[in-house]
Amino acid sequence: MNALNTFLFVGLPYVAFFVFVVGLVYRRKQKGFALSSLSSQFLEGRALFWGSVPFHVGLLIVFFGHLSAFLFPRATLAWNSQPVRLIILEVTAFLFGVTVLVGLIALMIRRFTNARVRAVTSRMDIVIEFVILAQVVLGCWIALGYRWGASWFAADLSPYLWSVFKLSPETEAVFAMPWVIKLHIVGAFLIILLVPFTRLAHFIVAPLDYLVRPYQQVIWNWNRKTIRDPATVWTHKRPTNN
Repeated sequence: MNALNTFLFVGLPYVAFFVFVVGLVYRRKQKGFALSSLSSQFLEGRALFWGSVPFHVGLLIVFFGHLSAFLFPRATLAWNSQPVRLIILEVTAFLFGVTVLVGLIALMIRRFTNARVRAVTSRMDIVIEFVILAQVVLGCWIALGYRWGASWFAADLSPYLWSVFKLSPETEAVFAMPWVIKLHIVGAFLIILLVPFTRLAHFIVAPLDYLVRPYQQVIWNWNRKTIRDPATVWTHKRPTNN
């Protein structure tokens, strides 16, 4: 058991970060222009909206919540010293966790039920979605079964993570945690490990210039509903401009 714990919480983090950095550098240098989120919005947009928006909004809130507890553990503990504030934080985090779960399930249903989206789905798309699904389910389970996670994360997990970055892992606290929490931590390392092999790698070429460049208007020359219908037969005839 100690050997397994040592591998998961000492070996795996370094393997994950090494593969993450080397893999992203390789993809950026060798296939930089091919890096993309491979958006399927032109194939189907309505279900994508109702899945993508709650998934991304909830994910950002939950991620930055974890990040703040990692970067500012003392401030987090000070905030949680008032029970009302702690309860507000816990309820908010859980609600956004459920938001991520709902959005992800909607995206997965869309991927498996829409013929055109399914046609452009790779094996790694399916793998990473199921890994993220397991991670979100574990997170919601922990929020319900192991209360006040913001406090014990800041008190126990934050020092462990900082010790990993300092190349001197302190594992006593994480070794003593329940396996559901351990699996959640391992899931985070696995996602980091898999990023270079999935479309998630597109964040390294994120078009941040969109934030400051002039507004661009996209005009459809095709009937949107018709062109997204899986029953529509493609033709080589060019569309007529409006």
